[in-house]
Amino acid sequence: MQALRGLVWLLVLQSLGEVLARGLSLPFPGPVVGMVLLLLALRWRLVREPVAVCADFLLSHLSLLFVPVGVGVMTHLSLVSQYGVRMLVVIVVSTLAGLAVTVLTLHLLRNRPGSGKPPPEEVPHA
Repeated sequence: MQALRGLVWLLVLQSLGEVLARGLSLPFPGPVVGMVLLLLALRWRLVREPVAVCADFLLSHLSLLFVPVGVGVMTHLSLVSQYGVRMLVVIVVSTLAGLAVTVLTLHLLRNRPGSGKPPPEEVPHA
């Protein structure tokens, strides 16, 4: 029964996020707004405990969620063989771009004034 309550909380928060995103014309998808609402709601035991039970159940059956993806790949195997190299290149390049942006952002945030760490000393020009 706890897992069912947790699933209800997840669905209610996702639906509420969808309503807020569409109703307020937010630039974020409804499920993202729902996840933010879930993050805020997890502070209360009334939400946290049932959602934890539901999450444990879903994680224990996570492999079942990959079956449709595997079937889709097998169904469209000709497309994968035709565009597989291009898809692999796009995945690798986008992953590296995401990592580079993350590193640069963290580097800039770490060296900004007020971050608690003194900025590197500059070498005087001759």
